[in-house]
Amino acid sequence: KQWYQRRVAITAGECVLLLLLFPVIYFSAPCVISVMSGNRAEKSGLSRDIQKKLEAKYNLDQEKQCRAWIEEVVGEALSDQEIGMHHFQHCLKDGQVLCKLLNTLNGEPLVKKINTQKMAFKQMENIEQFIKGCKTFGLKDGDIFQTADLYECQNMSQVIVALYALSAVSIKNGWAGASIGVKMSEQNKRTFTEEQLNEGKTVIGLQYGTNKGASQAGMNIGKTRHIMD
Repeated sequence: KQWYQRRVAITAGECVLLLLLFPVIYFSAPCVISVMSGNRAEKSGLSRDIQKKLEAKYNLDQEKQCRAWIEEVVGEALSDQEIGMHHFQHCLKDGQVLCKLLNTLNGEPLVKKINTQKMAFKQMENIEQFIKGCKTFGLKDGDIFQTADLYECQNMSQVIVALYALSAVSIKNGWAGASIGVKMSEQNKRTFTEEQLNEGKTVIGLQYGTNKGASQAGMNIGKTRHIMD
């Protein structure tokens, strides 16, 4: 039990394995399962500086937009109405709201099963399913956050980025409801006839140093310097 409590971070698979092999651990210490965030050592040095910079990037106005958007799309109010990074993280931490949001935007469930249990590894499993579904939905890897960014509140700014990207991709995929951020650019393919292409070959571009026969020949800028041999 003491060895288990000293663990800083464990994966969902390890949780399942430990509960199967040592059920007494869970029943004798039900709070141990949340050791990932509760007992994590405070960051220091460079890690602390990086964490402060990440928290400084957090935008409350963007959070308000994300809150309003999520509530309108999902059709239910978030559990914590207080504005702030940790309050917003508390709303999304179990992953249920995010999975509902993704399924609604997609039109059909991308996350087949949403866990409602309050155990940590079940909540993290919801977040992982949401991240996997976002990739299927069309989000790029650079727009997606890691599980710890949300569950341990390590980088909530990236969570905001993912929500904005999710909205943009949903519009591209045909979503006609509420949205936030900007619309993604779409391909605008142009076609030219053979005659138009040939006409383009006769045009002398400005990068060649001429404009309809004009050039810099004869121009003198400033006083010339004579070099004597």
